[in-house]
Amino acid sequence: MPRWQNGSGTLRFVQTDAGETTPANEPPPPEATTPTTPSAAPSTPLAIPLEIAASYRARTRGLLGRDGIDGALLLTPASGVHTFRMRFPLDIAYLTRDLTVLAVRTMRPGRLGRPRLRARHVLEAEAGAMTRWGLRPGTRLTIDTP
Repeated sequence: MPRWQNGSGTLRFVQTDAGETTPANEPPPPEATTPTTPSAAPSTPLAIPLEIAASYRARTRGLLGRDGIDGALLLTPASGVHTFRMRFPLDIAYLTRDLTVLAVRTMRPGRLGRPRLRARHVLEAEAGAMTRWGLRPGTRLTIDTP
């Protein structure tokens, strides 16, 4: 895994019509790209704007004082989060060292999330965003940085 630095990047994974996801750098399964019925559409690769918070100061600040976020925020290293003094509810995805989603939770402001034992990174987005993206446990993510 690369050594992360504060900055921006792009979060990528492929979402199929059934809601299943695969990494963006791996081809989707053949059944996902070949429609079997006229109404079936091919898989859709998602590219989500990403902010990376890798320093202690950036992780501590996180989304505090903001009214929203375009895309997502990656906190690394991190295994848990809180939403004290947050202005909006969050979707939280706990990620393993290889960027596989362990769990996805929605947290209202003023809550303390349980740390996840195997989590090494935490992905934050506005509530409802991860459901729209089809992000679920087992999804493997890739991150492109400039």
